[in-house]
Amino acid sequence: MMLQKSLSGRAWAELILLALIWGGSFLSIRIALDEVGPLTSVAHRTGWAMIALWAVVLAMRLPVPRSPRIWLGFLGMGMLNNVIPFALMAWGQLHIETGLTSILNASTAIFGVLAAAFFFADERMTLRKGVGVSIGFLGVATAIGLENFRNFDINSLAQLAVIAGTISYACAGVWARKFLGGLPPEVAAAGMLTGSTLITIPLAWSVEGPLTLALQADTILAIAYYALIATGGAYLLYYRVLAMAGSGNLMLVTLLVAPVAITLGALVRNEALSTNALIGFGILAVGLVILDGRIWMWMRRSVDRAKTPG
Repeated sequence: MMLQKSLSGRAWAELILLALIWGGSFLSIRIALDEVGPLTSVAHRTGWAMIALWAVVLAMRLPVPRSPRIWLGFLGMGMLNNVIPFALMAWGQLHIETGLTSILNASTAIFGVLAAAFFFADERMTLRKGVGVSIGFLGVATAIGLENFRNFDINSLAQLAVIAGTISYACAGVWARKFLGGLPPEVAAAGMLTGSTLITIPLAWSVEGPLTLALQADTILAIAYYALIATGGAYLLYYRVLAMAGSGNLMLVTLLVAPVAITLGALVRNEALSTNALIGFGILAVGLVILDGRIWMWMRRSVDRAKTPG
């Protein structure tokens, strides 16, 4: 079993910054949805972030892929990692609280483990992963509140939409490993956003009407935040933290994003989450901590020391 990298003070600072940025994205998206439709909000998100990241790629003089296979990979990645989850979650946020959306979004790690175990032989399901996934599912079920599905309504459908978005994120991880390996992360992110923008702009235009910037100031600021900072900038920060901290430690971001989003939703929009949602997040957090592996390894070392004579 691989040990997690220890985190330096700088790595912790950037990890927390990434969580704050992503936590704020849920609130900014909800603010924009007061004036624009879900598909339009996604088109703005992918389009402006695409422009920003290609500017970074050109400034860094990174080679632009020319292979049709890679560009088809970008299109598929854009669909799975942007178009489907962004649209489903934006629509879901019209009907459920910002904080609850962030809690359900945290289940991405659970579905990611399942998808990896299904598609890759070297990502097989272990006892630790099985325990973490099971507890995680219990947390999601508690947060949703299974009693809500006895009288199925729009709120129940919105929660399922967010969950479907997390499943799409998990499938995107599989797609990236199969089709986009070996590319500089800046190029991969810019290409993915290009693929998604080619889909989102005509889709939003046909369903919700022409895109416009004739919007309220708070809507413009919200779009600028979630497109340029929480998407374009956050992708660059994500890969920087990945290089410093390792993929295992990035699980901590998932645990930190939801409390940020919950707090902002309460302060700015006076949202109050149900007790079930908060308890569910606590249970889900336990599942994610087990998947992270630190506590599991500590327990195994404790048992091994107890068995050692003397």
